[in-house]
Amino acid sequence: MDHDILDQRTSEERDRDFLPGMGRPWLLPLYDVFSRLSGVRPVHERAAALADVAPGESVLDVGCGTANLSLAVLRAQPAARVTGLDPDGAALRVASRKAGRRRLALTLVQGFADRLPGADGSFDHVVSALALHHVPDGAREQFGREALRVLRPGGRVTIADFGSTGGDHGHGDHGHGHGQRRGRSAVAANPHTARNLEGGLLRLLADAGFTDAREVAHLDHRYGPLTFVQATRS
Repeated sequence: MDHDILDQRTSEERDRDFLPGMGRPWLLPLYDVFSRLSGVRPVHERAAALADVAPGESVLDVGCGTANLSLAVLRAQPAARVTGLDPDGAALRVASRKAGRRRLALTLVQGFADRLPGADGSFDHVVSALALHHVPDGAREQFGREALRVLRPGGRVTIADFGSTGGDHGHGDHGHGHGQRRGRSAVAANPHTARNLEGGLLRLLADAGFTDAREVAHLDHRYGPLTFVQATRS
């Protein structure tokens, strides 16, 4: 049983460009295979664990792609109410089939990160994993403001993406050596991910109005440093 996909795009947004998960639309069939082989599932599971969703709470997964983070949230908390948002209709159709095979309730919305679905204060959690580096400048900043808007007071945003705080890490998962240095160099050389280095995601949330943006974990992945950041709407 496939899930319906709600299209919230405006007529102007239907022609709007976006960066697909694998960089090229024709590579989408390889996305989940690549994710498994490159060890991305633990990133989604860690983000879901850090979000710490309670039964019945509502979750918005921004840049959900093929729903790997959404499904990780539902594995961790089957009683959550999860909505996945992505501009890529083909990826959402894959997500629909995956959720259908697992008989999981998952709402899927086609749209962009700078215009989130839902009324003010309508979600308990906003989550995102390995997606915000795809969002262009301007839209990133608007995402931060939108996340603050759709969260209820006390609601939390949890983001996992390539990046770093620029400070000394005392609470994350450590790796050392040439591979990690090469991964950081690759992140710094990519203009999409370089924006997240030296506390870029923390600044994004602070500028949006969150007062307690903080790194809660980090991981030295083979493809570069990953940071997990959270903030709470006061």
